[in-house]
Amino acid sequence: MVEPRVDQEDVLKTEELLVNIGPQHPSTHGVLRVVVRTDGEIVRDSKVFIGYLHRCFEKIAESVPYPQSIPYCDRMDYIASMNDGLAMCMTIEKLLGVEIPERAVWVRMIVCELNRIASHLIAVGTYGLDIGAFTPFFYAFREREKILDILEKISGGRLLYHYIRVGGQLRDLNAEIIDDIKKFVDQMEYRWPEYNELLSNNLIFVKRTGNVGVIPADLAIEYGLTGPCLRGSGVRFDLRKDEPYCFYDKVEFDVPVGEGKMGTVGDCWDRYWVRMLEIRESCKIILQCLEKLPEGPMMGKVSKVIRCPKGEVYFRAENPRGELGYYLVSDNKPQAYRFRARGPSFCNLSILGEVARDCLVADVIAIIGSIDIVLGEVDR
Repeated sequence: MVEPRVDQEDVLKTEELLVNIGPQHPSTHGVLRVVVRTDGEIVRDSKVFIGYLHRCFEKIAESVPYPQSIPYCDRMDYIASMNDGLAMCMTIEKLLGVEIPERAVWVRMIVCELNRIASHLIAVGTYGLDIGAFTPFFYAFREREKILDILEKISGGRLLYHYIRVGGQLRDLNAEIIDDIKKFVDQMEYRWPEYNELLSNNLIFVKRTGNVGVIPADLAIEYGLTGPCLRGSGVRFDLRKDEPYCFYDKVEFDVPVGEGKMGTVGDCWDRYWVRMLEIRESCKIILQCLEKLPEGPMMGKVSKVIRCPKGEVYFRAENPRGELGYYLVSDNKPQAYRFRARGPSFCNLSILGEVARDCLVADVIAIIGSIDIVLGEVDR
């Protein structure tokens, strides 16, 4: 049999292509730029470019008095400002040695867990939107609006609060706000199963997230992942349990971890599912805090001009995205000599180049969404 002749010009030639995802693209969750090297629909390599939202937070914190630096940290993770402010104030209080009133501590836990739920609702809602599910986005924002209404009554702000101060808080919770919180928790518990019907068990969503973007436990630890990204890989580590602060050692709650129910342990679905379970755990914490809430003042004894003694301190808290740490060096002046922030989104994002490889282009979007980053915290 004579083989047909194939001219050189007829041979199909392929070459790799560089594709920019972002920095202005809805699925990048902010001004993030990811350059992917593709071979057809297969991603061979990816590289992350950051710095589009750099705000010089650390230098500002070293240039203004301690109380004035707190509003700037609210803008790092602007979806969880209460949690940012708590970590900032507790870092200063740790070096200052000030005693916080018991009621103020319980209120701090309540507002931070409310903000954690609001943050996870955004993560869940926008993640469904990334995958192509439109309805869960509206469901998530419906519940989130209730939280924002409550936090607005407490602090006066809907996104950036500046509520937690060094020594406590300036405003207390009245009976109306406490009643609103209880109603919201009941509503959240009632609505939670709807999310599973729409998204968690949706066949298309499971196919897009199960066995996609798998992060083994050892790799997650190696890259310094924390929060749901670490727990999604099966590592049961939560600072509220392992290094309790506030009164987290006085309340009961579970630490959900990924179990590979829809694929492999550490895949995109596991990271999503951990956040879903944490919403219920935060509801349990809030109810316990309301039961234990004592009467008393909201502010400790703190001078108007705060001067921390000479020394250094590091404090870390469990934010919705993982471990937020502040390192403070004081030289007994009204502002910090050195202030350093360890943002969980920055560390979690660092693994993208390792995970987003030899997968489909569409899978890169699913992986970015499962990491749940906030660019204000990445760039700081």
